[in-house]
Amino acid sequence: MFDAGDRGGGGGVEEEEEGMEVDEEEEEVGWVWRPPGGLAGEDEAAAWEGRAAAIVVSDAVEVDFPVIYVNAAFEAATGYRADEVLGRNWLSSGGKVYLLTRKTIRFLQFRDPRAQRRHPLVDPMVVSEIRRCLNEGIEFQGELLNFRKDGAPLYNRLRLIPMHGDDGFVTHVIGIQLFSEANIDLSNVSYPVYKQQSNHRPNIQEINPASHEHIPKIQSSEYCCILQLSDEVLAHNILSRLSPRDVASIGSVCTRMHELTKNDHLRKMVCQNAWGRDVTVRLEMSTKMLGWGRLARELTTLEAASWRKFTVGGRVEPSRCNFSACAVGNRLVLFGGEGVNMQPMDDTFVLNLESAKPEWRRVKVSASPPGRWGHTLSWLNGSWLVVFGGCGQQGLLNDVFVLDLDAKQPTWREVASEGPPLPRSWHSSCTLDGSKLVVSGGCTESGVLLSDTFLLDLTKEKPAWKEIPTSWSPPSRLGHTLSVFGKTKLFMFGGLAKSGSLRLRSCDAYTMDAGEDSPQWRQLATTGFPSIGPPPRLDHVAVSLPCGRIIIFGGSIAGLHSPSQLFLLDPAEEKPTWRILNVPGQPPKFAWGHSTCVVGGTRVLVLGGHTGEEWILNELHELCLASRPDEDE
Repeated sequence: MFDAGDRGGGGGVEEEEEGMEVDEEEEEVGWVWRPPGGLAGEDEAAAWEGRAAAIVVSDAVEVDFPVIYVNAAFEAATGYRADEVLGRNWLSSGGKVYLLTRKTIRFLQFRDPRAQRRHPLVDPMVVSEIRRCLNEGIEFQGELLNFRKDGAPLYNRLRLIPMHGDDGFVTHVIGIQLFSEANIDLSNVSYPVYKQQSNHRPNIQEINPASHEHIPKIQSSEYCCILQLSDEVLAHNILSRLSPRDVASIGSVCTRMHELTKNDHLRKMVCQNAWGRDVTVRLEMSTKMLGWGRLARELTTLEAASWRKFTVGGRVEPSRCNFSACAVGNRLVLFGGEGVNMQPMDDTFVLNLESAKPEWRRVKVSASPPGRWGHTLSWLNGSWLVVFGGCGQQGLLNDVFVLDLDAKQPTWREVASEGPPLPRSWHSSCTLDGSKLVVSGGCTESGVLLSDTFLLDLTKEKPAWKEIPTSWSPPSRLGHTLSVFGKTKLFMFGGLAKSGSLRLRSCDAYTMDAGEDSPQWRQLATTGFPSIGPPPRLDHVAVSLPCGRIIIFGGSIAGLHSPSQLFLLDPAEEKPTWRILNVPGQPPKFAWGHSTCVVGGTRVLVLGGHTGEEWILNELHELCLASRPDEDE
């Protein structure tokens, strides 16, 4: 369709759009656009006939949709050189896909290249329609006010065409633009309310009467300023700073707020700002069916939570217990364990839940860590895993091994680290930022319980263990859980803890903010009746929800308490309170922390149960925190 070499940075598109004709004039100006029938009336179409079309192409596969091509007609019409445009983002900002954003060809909406906000005469309704079409992957046609680099106003007859690859996904977006001079008096422009510097509160019709004809005149001297914003983009930026629960509440205030908050990209930004980018990336698969609004509601209220039981194929042989498992995307990974006669195992198995018929299969690795049990297996960024510690053939271990599950030839590699902690087993670990391994507590070779906390940054060229110094530590323990909430905060619960000369199951909770300059452990003072909180336990399950709350269940519990009872806590509350979560379905009879994985942020998989000393790894119980794809709407 065009020669990407003359003005572009690559990524050519080779299809010709229906209704567009090319002649010899293309060689000089890039394209001549002859509008197809229906775009304008005959007289109007005749006026545009033969005009040189400005062409802009963006790469929809790359982050932020960078511009990869502009033609000579674009340069001539706008006054911007190709090198000033290529590589700039024009279709996305903060996860939203639309044309007019700060770093973008939105600069055509600025009268001055140094301006920080688009000109008030740019119609926000057209902006919204552009965004809607791009979000839905459909074509857009319309007119928009633009400005040349020298500030002269232009009318831009714009056509945006998404180009699809063989897999059906949009790979490029082509912008075809016909510019004409706009005879507009820019000296008498009423700026929006957020540009007013005086204490005078204008009437809503004074601000932008054309865009608010449907809004009745406000008589009261007090009103909500966000309802007056003609710039929907700015309103969305403000709303995205709120929590999902607050956005849902605001959306029920009035029709205008409902229209603002129902946008799915806004809801994604709300979730991303509240829960973190890593969490929202893991939740992407769930939103394809539910949408961000419904997913945020279900994860906040847990109204759709339910248990189900299913079976998978394959076998994990030899049989074992005391292994460790974790999730990598939609795959469960199992490593090691204790075989017959306390034999340490060193093999790796994978269960792909995306398969039509999931089954366990052994991973062929060119090298394995020494066999072990009582260790921890944690997920890192991407497809990486990390193993630490445990009990091996020669005693307790304190080594670190990593594995890239997606490598052409998966290989466990030992990480040579300085200042390792004492060898241990039945400790707890988690990862921060997908790259920092945190290890806490455990038991030494001599049976001494530990209370230390170590951190290992695996992104360093020469990783070195760092003990987190604290003025006070929780009592020494093993079999406890360590979870992450609020991006950098650690939550410790339960375990077999030292209490004087005794070792007792614990139900105490502790928190630490690892992001502080001097992190400190603090005991969490929970409120409510003691009978509501989880009873003391060890080797239980702790699930960190996207919204920062923690679910506790399972483990070794004294008395007649049910291991399948779910307990919910928000450690970030001013007065954290335990709540019992009643969930329908078929829960497991037993659930252990070392054999439970969280998949995609919404699925908690418990690997089977056991009969006598043999584990049944083909039976899985799933705690679904959001609606499943196979459920009827």
